[in-house]
This record gives sequence, structure tokens and C-alpha cells, in this order.
Amino acid sequence: MKEHSFFESVWEVVAKIPFGKVTSYGAIARYLSTPKAARMVGWAMNASHAAKLDIPAHRVVNRLGMLSGKQHFGQIDLMEDLLKSEGLIIKEDKIVNFEENYWDPLIELRVKS
Repeated sequence: MKEHSFFESVWEVVAKIPFGKVTSYGAIARYLSTPKAARMVGWAMNASHAAKLDIPAHRVVNRLGMLSGKQHFGQIDLMEDLLKSEGLIIKEDKIVNFEENYWDPLIELRVKS
């Protein structure tokens, strides 16, 4: 059985982010038990574009709700447009309603006992 690469593990988490919700690079890294790997999560998001995968990378932002990866979407406003189409409010490259739409994989994907 093939072992998942780090990028594949990131993509698996990102695929579970619900419509209208966002999370951060660091939250995904913490969920994957690699708390210092937020930057690698960003690399995985960028690689998902090149791999032509249907991963909602636009739902992953920095810990302050900033659209820090928007330059990797091909069109400068595409990330913002996608988030707005899901009901998020964006001003000056930042999600205004970040806290109310934040999705934490540590909470949402924890194993129910």
C-alpha cells in the first residue's frame, strides 16, 4: 500500500473544508502533527494548481485571514472572487468575517469517541 506524501495529506484535509469556510496554513500543519510546517502547507496549495487537482485551495489563508497566496491563482482576483462567491467578505486582501467562518480541522475532523 502506497504511503501518502505530505502534500497528498494536505490536499486530503483541504478537500474537506466546507463551502463558505476557511482555514489557515498553520491549522492544517497542526492537524497533521507538523506544527512548524505551515510554509510547506502553502507549497502544497501551490502544487495543487500545477497538478491540476480539484482542491479548494482558495479556502486556505494565513492565520490573520489574509489572502497571502492569491498570486498563485493565475488571475490576481480569482482567490478573492471565489471566496466572495461563497459568502465571505473581503477588504484589502483580508477576510473581514474570518473568525465566524473559520474551520479548524483539529476540531472538525477529530475522531468522535
